[in-house]
Amino acid sequence: MAVVVILLTTALVIVVALLAAAGAGKLARMDGATYPTAVTRAAVTFTAVITLAAAVTAALTPLLT
Repeated sequence: MAVVVILLTTALVIVVALLAAAGAGKLARMDGATYPTAVTRAAVTFTAVITLAAAVTAALTPLLT
């Protein structure tokens, strides 16, 4: 059962990261940025969300075990 929870949580984090990246890319394009700049901003946002999720996981792991 724990494996299923881990897989679903991972999938949810990836979906949220993709949505945040898409939003950042769209906002960059609406602001007049070129396509390479918009893709770079989207990639930075995706990386930031994944890094934040990893940091929260690392911080909460000792509390939950």
